[in-house]
Amino acid sequence: MAQIKYQKEKKTKKSKAKACLFASISSTIFTRIMTLKSVYEIWNYLKSEYKGDERVNGMRVLNLIQEFELQRMKKSESIKEYSDRLLDIANRIRLLGSAFNNSIIEKILVTVPEKFGASISALENTKDLT
Repeated sequence: MAQIKYQKEKKTKKSKAKACLFASISSTIFTRIMTLKSVYEIWNYLKSEYKGDERVNGMRVLNLIQEFELQRMKKSESIKEYSDRLLDIANRIRLLGSAFNNSIIEKILVTVPEKFGASISALENTKDLT
């Protein structure tokens, strides 16, 4: 009887741990780990993906910064979609342990299409965007 109770508790703890991991990660990361079965597999994947060695992390950060700098707003894209894309890149840089001080707002203001020019001018004149 005690063995059955122990197994149930163990299974419950594993389910809770898995739920905590899933709840604490972004949807982008979730899609990469949702096929893993055990909490141990998920944890090892996350550890290897985000810890890595310093040289690899440095290269990832440089690649992400370059990706950030090359981003341009697509004509069919809304401001929200574009800013979400930039925030995702910035968050990935921060996840790798690097301080990312580039202003996302500045990047958005500089790279949006001309059709938003009047709106941007109005914002710049009425708000402090720093």
